[in-house]
Amino acid sequence: MSRTTPQADVFGPDSLLRRLVNEARWGLAVTRATLLEAAHPQIGAALMENSTFLTHPWRRLRNTTMSSRRLLDPDPRVRDREAARLNRLHARMSGTDAQGRAYDATDPEARAWVVATLFESTVTMCRLSGDALDAEAMRRLYDDHRTLLALIDGTSDRLPATLPQFWSYYDDVVEHRLENNEAVGVILYRLFANVPAPPVLRGHPAVWTAGRAVAGPVAAAVTIASLPEAFSRRVALPDLPGARTLMQSAYLSAALATRYLPASWTRVEFVMGLLDPSHEGAGPWEAVRRRAGKAAALIRLLTPAADDDGQATRSAGRFFAEVLDQTGDGYLGWPDLAAMARELATRLDLGGHEEERLFQAYAAWWRELQTALDADADGRVSRDEYAAAAACLPCTGLIKIADVLFDVTDTDDDERIDAEEYRNLFRTAFHRDLTGSGDGYSRSAFVRQFVSFMSGQQHSSAYTSLLA
Repeated sequence: MSRTTPQADVFGPDSLLRRLVNEARWGLAVTRATLLEAAHPQIGAALMENSTFLTHPWRRLRNTTMSSRRLLDPDPRVRDREAARLNRLHARMSGTDAQGRAYDATDPEARAWVVATLFESTVTMCRLSGDALDAEAMRRLYDDHRTLLALIDGTSDRLPATLPQFWSYYDDVVEHRLENNEAVGVILYRLFANVPAPPVLRGHPAVWTAGRAVAGPVAAAVTIASLPEAFSRRVALPDLPGARTLMQSAYLSAALATRYLPASWTRVEFVMGLLDPSHEGAGPWEAVRRRAGKAAALIRLLTPAADDDGQATRSAGRFFAEVLDQTGDGYLGWPDLAAMARELATRLDLGGHEEERLFQAYAAWWRELQTALDADADGRVSRDEYAAAAACLPCTGLIKIADVLFDVTDTDDDERIDAEEYRNLFRTAFHRDLTGSGDGYSRSAFVRQFVSFMSGQQHSSAYTSLLA
């Protein structure tokens, strides 16, 4: 399929993909697809070098959900803008992996594999849930995915034209292209085991740690048991006792919830709301939110208080780990600052020119940091190097970033960040409404607060929720 003139709704009003993307259970398919994507050499390398999925999985969840909805929007302007934004961001992700192999996030073969895993995992989700797709529904779903690839890549030719051809292509990639790389191990054995608390439990680490000790292994077992047998053999995944029964129970439970609970309760927004009690909702969510508030109050009585998040300053080491080291590899490098720029560009839905200004400002700050802090000239800044010189961090680049951020946030160009613009920037991954913007921020006040936070001098709850 080659690029054509956009239609009003290329997916059609009865798009099966659009319906499934809005269901919370689609998260099972996305998790499974992510692991299969990571096993592709190009994708695995790009994930390990550039992605923040390990350190900021909840933020990644929000951004993935938002991007999927934009790409499936009936309005061609929304779809095209999102496709262009994704292409710009991916164009900045290229390099060489640990084995000396080049990778590029815009590689057509890798992009086709991403879409292929989403399709196959969605089909598998439906089958394991007890509502397997018939031949016509599967064909429609496959057409939706080929259309999705055409929106992103300009053509769907990298995916076979027919379903029988697709299954041959899919089996061939699994058998001969995928590998047991670092990204696969990180997802299976570190992401599930170390996923940070969602917003609702962020102030109660003891509660989250106890829950994660059970939920982490279960999630890993369910994911492993759902994978294609050929893939499990290829990457030598363990055959865990009882895992298949556990996996089938998880998928069937998700299907039963979708079938019998009120529709509004099984949508992505509702689950996000459960993870963040401050999420605004309506209808049946209100009663659940009130109960969640009572439960949170009980938890506060029964668990030790967390560290005071309102402290004026943080140690240099803590600031380095929580804010600067976005990729979680223990070092500060360009991928970390690029991750910050990507998050801001995504959150504000920046156009190409504004996005380029923001990335250039971050690049300028990175050059300053290298000059000031990279004592051993290895192209990255260690935690010790940062802590030793944190008090004299350069600020010229930070001021440039703050100026650009003010310009793109001040959408009405009145030289003030009003309450609505403030919320648009500082909402959390689950759209929390923040207070504290008052009558708005002037440019100088905004720049001063941003520089104080990013240099580790002053704590800010708003910027912590944005970048930490």
